This record gives sequence, C-alpha cells and structure tokens, in this order.
Amino acid sequence: MPRPTTARRLRAAATTVAAVALSGATLLTTAPPAHAARPGAPCATPRLTADWYGDNRARLQQLIDTYGTCAHRPGRAKPVAVFDWDNTVVKNDVGDATLFWLLRNGRIRQPARGDWSTTSRYLTPAAASALADACGALARPGDPLPTGAPRGTGCADELNAVYGTGATRAGAAAFAGWDHRTIEPAYAWLAQLTQGWTAREVRGFAAAARSENLAAPVGAVQRVGSSTATGWVRYYDQQKELIASLRKAGFDVWISSASPQPVVEVWAEGVGIGADHVLGIRNTTTPAGRFTTHLKGCGSVPDGADSMVTYIDGKRCWINQEVFKVRGAAAERVQPAARRQVFAAGDSDTDVSFLRDATALRLVVNRNKNELMCRAYDNADGKWIVNPMFIEPKKQKAAPYPCATTGYVGRDGSPGPVRRGDASIVPDQTDTVFPFPGPLQRNVRPSPR
Repeated sequence: MPRPTTARRLRAAATTVAAVALSGATLLTTAPPAHAARPGAPCATPRLTADWYGDNRARLQQLIDTYGTCAHRPGRAKPVAVFDWDNTVVKNDVGDATLFWLLRNGRIRQPARGDWSTTSRYLTPAAASALADACGALARPGDPLPTGAPRGTGCADELNAVYGTGATRAGAAAFAGWDHRTIEPAYAWLAQLTQGWTAREVRGFAAAARSENLAAPVGAVQRVGSSTATGWVRYYDQQKELIASLRKAGFDVWISSASPQPVVEVWAEGVGIGADHVLGIRNTTTPAGRFTTHLKGCGSVPDGADSMVTYIDGKRCWINQEVFKVRGAAAERVQPAARRQVFAAGDSDTDVSFLRDATALRLVVNRNKNELMCRAYDNADGKWIVNPMFIEPKKQKAAPYPCATTGYVGRDGSPGPVRRGDASIVPDQTDTVFPFPGPLQRNVRPSPR
C-alpha cells in the first residue's frame, strides 16, 4: 500500500482531536493545520530543555505547542506573552541596582529650589524635611549631589532609607495618600529621581550598573553611603530559554515592570526584547528631552497626575493601552479574552492583575507574597503553575497564607480577604512549592557582560 503524501498527512492531522490534560481536567481541542517553516518542511515548535519544578516544563511546552506558530494560521494576531522583570526574569532588582549605582556615582540631582516635595506628590513633609537637612547644603538646585563622596554619606543614607524602607532614618513615614492598587510611590520615586537627565543618559547609567552586577559573584555586596547593599544580579537560564522559545514560536513577548523604563530597556536586551516591547515607569520630559519629576499616565489618568504606573492594576492598564491599543478609561478594565495575553509570568503582588488576565497559563515564581500565592494556590480555573525561585529559592512558608482575612490590600492600604471573580473568599492556603535538592541551582555562575 503506498505511503500517504505529506499533504495528505497534514490534512489528516488537521482533523485530529487532541486531549490535553490541564490540572486534572481534560480540554478537547481540534488540532489546526500545521504550517511549514519553509515549503515542504514540517512545522516544529521549539522544545524547552531547562530544568523546572514538577510538571511545569510540560505545561509550558503545552502552551507553546498549542498557541505557537504551528497552531495558528498566518494573518491572525500573534498570541501575547507578558513577563514581569525583577525576580521573575532575573534574580534581584534592577531598579535597586540602578539606584545604588546612582548613589555611589553621584548622579542624583538636587531638586528645584532644594525642595524635595517637588520630587513626589506623595512625599510627606517629614521626609522632605529630612532630605533637605541631609542634602540641602551639598549642591545647588539642578546639580548632582556628591552621594558617592564622604561628605555626601548622610544624604546617600537618607535617600536610600526613603526609597528602600518607605521611611526616614528617624522612622517617620516617607509617603502618604496614594492608591495602593495603581502606584507604589517608592518605586515611582526612583524614576522621578532621574529628573534632569535624558533617557539616553539614564540608559548609560543602567548599562554601567548592569555590567557591575553581572560581573559580581553571587552574594556580593556593595557599599552605599554608610551601609551595604546587594551587589549582584543574574538572568534566570530557564526564563531566558522560555522567552527565546516563545518568540521563536511566534509569540509577541512583552516585559512589564515597576522599574524605570530606560533601566528595563537596557536589561531586556539581554533576552532579546527591544525597547518597543518594554513597559516600565515612564517620566514626562521637557522640550529638550530631559526627564521631569512627573510621570506619564494611562487610561483615564493624564500625564503628570502621577497616579497610574506599571503596578498591580496599573500594569493591566498599561498592557491594555500599549499592547492591545485600548484607549481611555476602558484600558483600566478587564478586556474580552481575545484582547488579552494568553500567558503571563510574575513573582509579586505587583503582578496579580495582569496574571489574572492571562487566558491560558500563569507562571508564578514563589517569593511568598500573600495575594499572589493565595490566588496561585487556590488555582480556581486550573491555569496557575508555581515554581520556586531558580536561584536562592525561598524556604517553605511556615504559616498558611492569610487569604481569608488579610491577604488583599485595598486602594487605601487596608487589608482584607482575597476574593475570586465571583466574590467568594479564597480560604487560607498552605505553601506547597518550595526548595528541593536538584539542578535548579546550576545557574549561579557569573553571567557574560
């Protein structure tokens, strides 16, 4: 009997019904026709090879096989994948790394009139006063502060305390009056502290910090003011491979981060993502192209209102606006499934909203964050997967996550229960995905610059 032709085999494959196991449920899908990478060649999606926890690699491979180039017809919109950056694609925080570099190298400018309240509308009078006392005599308005020199140590310490702890060195609250679902004022303040510089200059600062942090050994610390701070960053091998495989399979891959836009642009180059696919905190600029202390808005929030950045619900807005071209207040709302990402990855409560919006699969890197882990472990629709951190993973959280009582933070900062989409309360969840002996610790070598 003659063997069937390639065309006949592809036509037969197009009618095959594939049973796909998803968290105990069986999803029946009709396999679409494959499309050859070149005339006469079979279509094959990239295969993941890196080490993952449990069956996570199989679930991610299933995503690629189901939505990749071999499974969708030419002319249709590419499936979208969105990754958080800090501690999701890399270990440690590139915003922190940049601030430490700015302080060590004296690249933060004295604000206009020496008035620190101009740097953030949420900065408290106590914080503005503490910063003025520590930094006011060191430079004229607009000039860089000598935070890397001995005489600038107190100023560096005050800036680092306000950014890193949300309080002054004396313990007074540094920020007040913000919407806890759309902005984190300390994260935004880092972008605002780049006022007076151009995007190109800030990218240069970030590139210098990147080189230092990739070259430093794992566990390295650096001197910042009178204290020490984390001095190293690493790309996760697993995430680099996943991003490369998704892009090769035809996904439209984006980065959404609560670090400053130029900083993330520099780091994203290391995984092949261009600046036009990075969503970070964005400054407004002067006519000469220099950053101001104000921020670009999203949805119904205008530029300069400084209240909607890439943070929790703000990430949803920026993704809807920039990726799916939804305009106005509609960008702040959950969109129909056809106008949402199929895949999302994150590690923090910062990422909850855009992860929930993903329609096919949601990857959580476990850093023991309450709301995120409540939703991931509740796994109400079977589309959540959890992985330990790939380098220096967290130990198992001893107590259950307080999902039913205080796992959620409201707009005014008050705690409450975590609720599902139908308003039912998520019960407390036990931490079940935690470190184990194995090859996940292999990628601790210094990364190439």
